[in-house]
Amino acid sequence: MIVVAGTISFATPDARDGAVAASADLQRSTRDGEPGCLAYCFAADPVDPTVVQVYELWTDAAALDAHFAHPNYAAMRAVLRRFPRAGASVTAKHLVSVTAPVYDEHGTPSAGFGPSTDRS
Repeated sequence: MIVVAGTISFATPDARDGAVAASADLQRSTRDGEPGCLAYCFAADPVDPTVVQVYELWTDAAALDAHFAHPNYAAMRAVLRRFPRAGASVTAKHLVSVTAPVYDEHGTPSAGFGPSTDRS
């Protein structure tokens, strides 16, 4: 899996809220209509009134490459450019090679990934 995560800062709270509202249909279209898209969320940060949190989850590189060529990608960029921005940090993608539950069968959280890996 591939995670794309970051933030977009807008010049004002109204610009941030406008961008979130204006992009909702494209977010839904990407989630529902693009194979390999498991999550695609541009959401208002509940603490900073000018920030959008970006979270995307893709099954593999082919799905993400297809997204970059899809009309939804260009349309989303166009929508976001309509609102004055102050900066962005959506510049990294992360390849997920190990997945494990956060909670065990007793409801206890753990940052570890089990005995088969040394990642913690």
